[in-house]
Amino acid sequence: MEKLRSKIGALSTATLKQLDADLPWYRGLRPEERAALGMVAQKGIASFVSWYQRPVSPAWVLSDVFGTAPTDLTRSISLQKALQLIRVVVGVVEDQVPYLAPPADQSTLREAVLRYSREVAFAAADVYARAAETRGAWDTRLEALVVDAILRGESSDALRSRIAAVGWKSQARITVMVGTSPPEPDAGFLNELRRTTGRLAEDTLVGIQGERLILVLGGVHDQEAAYRKLSELFGDGPVVYGPEAASLVEASSSAQAAFAGLTAARAWPTAPRPVCADDLWPERVVSGDATARKALIRTIYRPLLSAANGLEETLSAYLTLGHSLEATSRALFVHANTVRYRLRRVCDVTGWDPLVPREAYVLHTALVVGRLQPPKPTPDRSTPRA
Repeated sequence: MEKLRSKIGALSTATLKQLDADLPWYRGLRPEERAALGMVAQKGIASFVSWYQRPVSPAWVLSDVFGTAPTDLTRSISLQKALQLIRVVVGVVEDQVPYLAPPADQSTLREAVLRYSREVAFAAADVYARAAETRGAWDTRLEALVVDAILRGESSDALRSRIAAVGWKSQARITVMVGTSPPEPDAGFLNELRRTTGRLAEDTLVGIQGERLILVLGGVHDQEAAYRKLSELFGDGPVVYGPEAASLVEASSSAQAAFAGLTAARAWPTAPRPVCADDLWPERVVSGDATARKALIRTIYRPLLSAANGLEETLSAYLTLGHSLEATSRALFVHANTVRYRLRRVCDVTGWDPLVPREAYVLHTALVVGRLQPPKPTPDRSTPRA
């Protein structure tokens, strides 16, 4: 045993030389990383000698061999490379067995080396597993913080830093989907959700807040098909997706529209699943969503007024007179073909077709909220008295 202990230094030196000769990736490490791994190898050899002298429970391997190295170790090399390192260390010790023990004890020493290497390998796997669990838990908390910040409309350097930390890369086609989460979602559900979103979008953030499931999606490839596929992973009830945002920092507007749509969706029982939040503008207006009211005025009412050619008047008459082309033409003293032409122009100007019942309802709501907005003050053009 004393002879074995006296050879610790020589074994450590031989091990470092062998690592440098056998492992190209080891030679490419930074000096401080090589020093940390060299320290792990040296501790392993010293601990083997102590263990061979008095075998005990292998629980000591984690603290004795790896010490405070797990974080640095898992950052520097993969588990596969760590096992390669262990294999080199064991090989060096085995090669030195004839010089470390008399012939009668060499078989026992080799067996001890194999048992010890097994324990170290299991300990290394445990180190990496714990590091992965810690990293996964931290990533989950960080992801939840980013989703919460997006929902609250936070825009700060801290949010940008967190976005970078979660590895988000997409800079276009950002949208938010919300709906009911499945009952008691477990790790298997989340894994399936991430696998599915990984095939349909470039980036995904997942948030579960109570009974609500929130998906923040970036770079969706085929939107219509992707949204339909993703809606199948939500629980019962409506699923709403917001309008696209230019960046993740600006995704708050998409999230707010999606949540407003989710609140109002029950007023449209036959709504498709999923449904765009913008398609729920009328229901959102009735539920008190000021954003939807402003959107209807901005995208429908004002363009109609600016277009002139009687579009607003024709649309109003058509909607009021029960969607009848003939009744509208008589009321306006124009030909029915003129009414058809103006209604097509309404569709060109607003993007909503008054000949489709649902879209006519959206247009009707836009006319109502537009007429209810306060009139703009008329500037005072009177000439002041001398």
